[in-house]
Amino acid sequence: MAKKKKKATKKKAAKKKTTKKAAKKKTTKKATKKKVAKKKATKKKATKKAAKKKTTKKKATKKAAKKTTKKKAKKKTKRKPNAAFMKPLTPSAALAAVIGSSPVPRTQVVKKLWAYIKKNNLQDSKNRRNINADAKLKPVFGKSQVSMFEMTKIVSKHLK
Repeated sequence: MAKKKKKATKKKAAKKKTTKKAAKKKTTKKATKKKVAKKKATKKKATKKAAKKKTTKKKATKKAAKKTTKKKAKKKTKRKPNAAFMKPLTPSAALAAVIGSSPVPRTQVVKKLWAYIKKNNLQDSKNRRNINADAKLKPVFGKSQVSMFEMTKIVSKHLK
């Protein structure tokens, strides 16, 4: 009987050892699977990063090439001022009261008008596009309020 008990305990101990070994194998298999999965993920990330770097380098080189071609094109064609804008014109008496009576190019007339408007705070407070005419500007504009887009059209009538 004692032999039977010993055999039974030996069998139980052997079973426990095999189950422990099997459990270790399972955990090691799981761990190795996780490690392999991590390695694959890092490889994928690395390849994605490398691909992004290549595309960004390509884009950067394309942009640099475009910039150099634009610069070359700009250097070749320089803008020349239009003679009609630079021709000095004499203002009418009403306009001369605002900007002066000496002959001035059209561009300078508009500049001086805007300087006068800003100095006297004549832009409408609610709609900044509109200009409120004061005593000097009313004979030039012909009405009490003018939009900034109309202004140049009206002023051109006062230049000869």
